[in-house]
Amino acid sequence: MGLGNPGADYAGNRHNVGQMVLAELADRRSASFRSHKANAMVAEARTGIDGPRLVLAKPNSFMNLSGAPVAGLLRFFKIPADRLIVVHDELDIPFDTVRLKRGGGHGGHNGLRDIISAIGTPEFLRVRVGIGRPPGRQPAADFVLRDFASTERVALPNLLADAADAVESLASDGLTAAQQRFHAPPA
Repeated sequence: MGLGNPGADYAGNRHNVGQMVLAELADRRSASFRSHKANAMVAEARTGIDGPRLVLAKPNSFMNLSGAPVAGLLRFFKIPADRLIVVHDELDIPFDTVRLKRGGGHGGHNGLRDIISAIGTPEFLRVRVGIGRPPGRQPAADFVLRDFASTERVALPNLLADAADAVESLASDGLTAAQQRFHAPPA
């Protein structure tokens, strides 16, 4: 599940990095998104020839109302909450960093808050894509709804590729192996 806001006005916003990662995954697999009755755009793919099936989904709702589409898709595809992978922006992680975890709170992220409320548990996998903190005294809500800065846009393709790799690793290898790969210091 890639979190973000619908529409062209939000497409390049930091808050939409989750949907950008899912677009990267779909492109890798030549998968096309189609409208789904759960109020989401959905594409299905595999991580490899014999790899696990991925249901790539981007809610059509605004970020703060992501819970209903997520709950509907989990029911429709019969996916248990502990197999859900949510890709989202994270203010508390430096830009160009990917971190993985299972469970925890919402940390003030309203999309996560709504998902936790809708599915009744925080125990799902998360690919946390670092967007960094706002500069100066800029409110966080304004910062996440702005496009990436020109210097960030240079590094953005690599960040999206890393986050897409993390999703594939979570699905194929599990949390511990994926964390060891993506949390290790650069060699």
